[in-house]
Amino acid sequence: MHHVYILTNRMHGTLYTGITNDLANRVTLHRRGLGSEFVKKYTLYRLVYAEPFEDIAEAIGYEKRLKKWKRVWKIRLIEKHNPDWRDLYEDLNL
Repeated sequence: MHHVYILTNRMHGTLYTGITNDLANRVTLHRRGLGSEFVKKYTLYRLVYAEPFEDIAEAIGYEKRLKKWKRVWKIRLIEKHNPDWRDLYEDLNL
């Protein structure tokens, strides 16, 4: 299973879009300051969106499209699935 995900530091804050085949581990690495200098610099540790994909090609294509989206579209996507911008990391089976 692959996931396209969005991290932030606060509601309507800086956004980071990524892809991984191990969501719990990847977010844990981000929270430890590993894996992305951008995430580390802006302390983007709150997981606010994650979408699963069985097919890696589909996941990569979606991530590439999502990265090109306007910020307002990404915010709408987050708020559609997570209106309170709750940290979804807590829901992962660690």
